[in-house]
Amino acid sequence: MKDWSREFALVCGTISLLAAAGRAQGDLPVPAVPAAPPKSPAVALLDPAEANQWQTWTKDLGWKVIAPAGPLPETIDGRVQALDAAVREAIQKSGVDPERIYLAGRSETAGSVFYMVSRVPDLWAAALMLGGSPEGAVASGRVFAVNYTNVPVLWVSAGAGDQEMAGKLKQAGVNMEWRAASSITNATVLDWLAGHHRDEFPLSIDCETNSPTFGRCYWIQMTRFDPTERNDVLPATRVMLGSGAYLDLGDFGFKREDPGPGLLVSFLGDKYSGPLKMGDRIIELDGKPIQNARHYLDLMSQAVASRRVVVMLLRGKERLRVEASLVAAHRETGPTARVQARYDPETRQIDIVSRTVTEMRVTLPAHWVPGGLNWNGLSIEEINQPGCILLKIDKELLHAEVCPQG
Repeated sequence: MKDWSREFALVCGTISLLAAAGRAQGDLPVPAVPAAPPKSPAVALLDPAEANQWQTWTKDLGWKVIAPAGPLPETIDGRVQALDAAVREAIQKSGVDPERIYLAGRSETAGSVFYMVSRVPDLWAAALMLGGSPEGAVASGRVFAVNYTNVPVLWVSAGAGDQEMAGKLKQAGVNMEWRAASSITNATVLDWLAGHHRDEFPLSIDCETNSPTFGRCYWIQMTRFDPTERNDVLPATRVMLGSGAYLDLGDFGFKREDPGPGLLVSFLGDKYSGPLKMGDRIIELDGKPIQNARHYLDLMSQAVASRRVVVMLLRGKERLRVEASLVAAHRETGPTARVQARYDPETRQIDIVSRTVTEMRVTLPAHWVPGGLNWNGLSIEEINQPGCILLKIDKELLHAEVCPQG
């Protein structure tokens, strides 16, 4: 019987040689391997109503715009989770570059941008607040300074006292830059955003949270808390600026350095519909005279409970009586969890220090293994496989296993 296998091998060899000769002479075209399409930067928005404006601003840059689909959840944490899910879906299905996703918001949603960075710090290359104020986010008691370490925030505004507030936030450790709205254009804002990139595996990370739901920190996920597991090496970084109380008279502003008498209304928000007018002076609160802006701020900082109040306005020569609410901010002061971790490329060692955490998932990229790991003084001598490792501390013993699926 004829040896067809030998014949087949000879024919294949001849075809290969002819193909090589043809390529060398340019007679036979070599099929081109299609290049993967480049991934696009994106702007992420908590409010879908802002999408059209951002699409106009970024159209020439080729950026995508991401916003939650469907009805928005009623709670701020629900909206944070909705945008988180939308961003992750866009990365998987829409060709979005995970290293260049920028969180942004205008006016009323600007403060929510500041809040979301603290809640979900590991998705963003940078964040932008156009107008608005971070005061409400700070008043929630869920703003932690370390969560902004790798996420710079640019706040562009024109409100009285905004620059001073931004300075206080920077002193508290927040990675924030403030610019006057009159000194900046759309182009400079977009250039500022484009100048920042996110690292999926930064060598150093530091996050704090009050909820396992928001326990993600780049390559670490805090999954179980125990308030008795204290570690005084890691102090709390919750940002506190006064009591956060305010008069519910709508979106109004004033100059903190105004000498008085009373509190001069020098700013009203877009589409303002409250009882105030530009030039009004708030001269009394429940019958007590307000001397000037500083005195008003002192009164607000001392308020600890919400209540109905009577406000006296001076409009020209006319005195007006207005009923309003003094809203004392709800502050969370309970225990929090914090994780601080660092990878050293020279020693190939991961060092983790945590407070209140008894279980976490650690995801290691291929170029970090093999290597060792130390968590609060407990060690794993060598890790040989990349991927997710589930770590648990139980009775001062460290347990490690491959993360379960799902």
